[in-house]
Amino acid sequence: MRLLPARTAVLNYMSTVEEADVLQVMEELRPLYGSEKQFTAPLFLEHLMSLECNGYLDQVGYDLDENQQLRILYKINADGLDAVKKYISAEYRR
Repeated sequence: MRLLPARTAVLNYMSTVEEADVLQVMEELRPLYGSEKQFTAPLFLEHLMSLECNGYLDQVGYDLDENQQLRILYKINADGLDAVKKYISAEYRR
């Protein structure tokens, strides 16, 4: 099976969880995308922020993790769920 583009895979994953931060998203997608050079926290945070700007995710909170690093939580919204159903083939959906 071919891989989805990373940003699409992030949206697809977000449709399966209540909320997640960038490290949670990366941990889930690591088996498929972890060997790619672009598998970095800054790039995956950019994916989440872009999906938010495009109206598919909402920022639902933030705090500091155990290393005192900012952790931003995102949640998929109705438009994001509609996009998953419309644009992601059923064979890729989780």
